[in-house]
Amino acid sequence: MKLIIQSVLVSVLVMVGSVRSHDYGDALTKSILFFEGQRSGKIPANQRMTWRKDSALKDGIEIGVDLTGGYYDAGDNVKFSFPMSFSITMLAWSVIEFGDSMGLDQQYALDAIRWGTDYLMKATSIPNFIFVQVGEPYNDHNCWERPDDMDTPRTPYAISKEFPGSEVAAEIAAALASSSIVFRHTNYSYSQDLIRRATKVFYFADKYRGFYNDTLYPWVCPFYCDFSGYQDELLWGAAWLYRATLIPDYWNYVVKNAYNLGNYNEFGWDNKNAGINVLVTRLNTSNSGLFIGNANKFACSLLPESPTKAVDYSPGGLMFKDGGSNLQHATSLSFLALVYSRYLEESNNRVVACGGGVMADKHRFRQLAKGQVDYILGSNPLNLSYMVGYSGYFPQRIHHRGSTLPSIDQHPGFIDCNGGKLYANSNNPNANVLTGAVVGGPFMNDTYPDDRVNFRQSEPTTYINAPFVGVLAFFKSHPSC
Repeated sequence: MKLIIQSVLVSVLVMVGSVRSHDYGDALTKSILFFEGQRSGKIPANQRMTWRKDSALKDGIEIGVDLTGGYYDAGDNVKFSFPMSFSITMLAWSVIEFGDSMGLDQQYALDAIRWGTDYLMKATSIPNFIFVQVGEPYNDHNCWERPDDMDTPRTPYAISKEFPGSEVAAEIAAALASSSIVFRHTNYSYSQDLIRRATKVFYFADKYRGFYNDTLYPWVCPFYCDFSGYQDELLWGAAWLYRATLIPDYWNYVVKNAYNLGNYNEFGWDNKNAGINVLVTRLNTSNSGLFIGNANKFACSLLPESPTKAVDYSPGGLMFKDGGSNLQHATSLSFLALVYSRYLEESNNRVVACGGGVMADKHRFRQLAKGQVDYILGSNPLNLSYMVGYSGYFPQRIHHRGSTLPSIDQHPGFIDCNGGKLYANSNNPNANVLTGAVVGGPFMNDTYPDDRVNFRQSEPTTYINAPFVGVLAFFKSHPSC
């Protein structure tokens, strides 16, 4: 009877994700295009999202450091290096794993990565001194201005030997190391620059240990507080450096410090534990038994039929975990499920035993990820695409300043903070389509208010989209799993 119930549950979840077919290639194109809408700095001539214009061209000028470029993390105008660097790491991992399936979009993915790494190289250009944020967050969040107009303070914040921040430094090292792999065959010189900088930044992160919360609490909290500690980022950074260099010292570092790994089923901009375990399994290195065991536990924790399930599912089949912007969990965990399915395939199609008679192979994890992708693209109780610009029915009132306000092409005049709030508080659809943006997503009961004030549901972020790029690339080539 237990197996029958489990089978019915799986069938229901699969059915929700397969009600309609989707154009994964179109969704992939749009998911990468979104990053052009998040660009800070001087907009290049080949910009495709043309309503976005130059912004923050003087970042760092007051301290004599060029800090222009990079990405705004979400619907605000602050540059937070912690989520930005994680997003770059996930874009790079997407290309490493699934770049061959991207077709012409691969070059746009590389452009998106480089827009981030160029900035991170600037932010780490002074030895033992790393800029981890630009913009005074409270003034910024209390204002509703186009990035082109913003006149709130662009204060740079940094970590140093005396005021460390190991988690953000190690995440930057991971972003630079993973990106060095991506550019190795197309721009070897740049790739070498990235890995040299990654090595120095990781050394700094490890030698001068400390929480960046302690250093910058008034400015990084409650926006991007570190809740999981910095040990996971140190392991994450070392694993990526080993992947990029094959230097045994980095692998030895990972093995030696493996006891610091925490909860095996968490993954996102703050907690890298599940990602570390899955990444290490892809290295096919000896002495990786602990990581493979943890990766097995993580994979099983995603399955609704597993006795060790650690996620919830909405009635419509969407994965849920604690925390805001829930689709960040659906995209990042789906990405890991797909990467792990590749490991199972390469390990003689190994099957994972989840307990209670539940066995799962590569097809089951791909099926799981496909259900999440299809839900996000519109196979859900509302038939609503949570990706802006995909299909004809998607959120119209997303929590995003640049998208809400008319572009300079339509409204050349300056719109101040209070003037912008008139648009923010309006019930009108956004003036500009932020194509490819994946919003925070529905409530647990599958409802979605399409209200920009409800930022946990309506705000897009780079770290929702970044892993989704890899997932969509996989299903572009494997639409039927």
